Amino acid sequence: MIAAVRTSGQPCAPTARGGSEPPSDCGICPRLVAFRDRNRLTFPGYFNAPVPSFGPADARLLIVGLAPGLNGANRTGRPFTGDYAGDLLFATLAAYGFARGDYAADPHDGLTLVDCRITNAVRCVPPENKPTGTETRSCRRFLAATLAAMPRLRAIVALGRIAHDSVVAALGGSRANVPFAHGAHHAISDLRLYDSYHCSRYNTNTGRLTPEMFRAVFADVSAWLSERGDD
Repeated sequence: MIAAVRTSGQPCAPTARGGSEPPSDCGICPRLVAFRDRNRLTFPGYFNAPVPSFGPADARLLIVGLAPGLNGANRTGRPFTGDYAGDLLFATLAAYGFARGDYAADPHDGLTLVDCRITNAVRCVPPENKPTGTETRSCRRFLAATLAAMPRLRAIVALGRIAHDSVVAALGGSRANVPFAHGAHHAISDLRLYDSYHCSRYNTNTGRLTPEMFRAVFADVSAWLSERGDD
């Protein structure tokens, strides 16, 4: 694992990669910068930087999670890679043809996404996995840029209410008119937004989200994209 280069946090603008990814020393959110700096000392072998999106920019499906997990994506540098949520997510994507290869919780496992991309509403790991409202709003510029950089985007799956709200805001919608509900879908502009509870260990252990419930969301997405075809 290659650790991110340690740099002091400074205010940042999107990088040149389509304008959708923050640089490794992004300094927009002081609390997240301080946490990142502590993690770089405590876990020097971790990625410890804003985690970039994973998957092709010309995909028709975008999955939006909450934020990197401390010992998951913050360690590996790839969304949902290295924690329980990734086990369920990548197995489900493979079942519906959105992923190819073997997922081994390692960014070098050779797994590829097919017509699918994954990102997070907040790109840096937050303390206790809980970003503040200000941090979510501040990072929304990168989510909006990610959406704008996907010319064939047709469907979005939001994992959890915070991801849902951030997607709605990034698309210029109103949360009052687009309420979150597991299994719901909404038309925003020319896109379709699908909602799911987050595939976290807590949600699955408590039974709030079952694998069957999660797969049903992606079955709907897959069927809709198949019916729609490629514009």
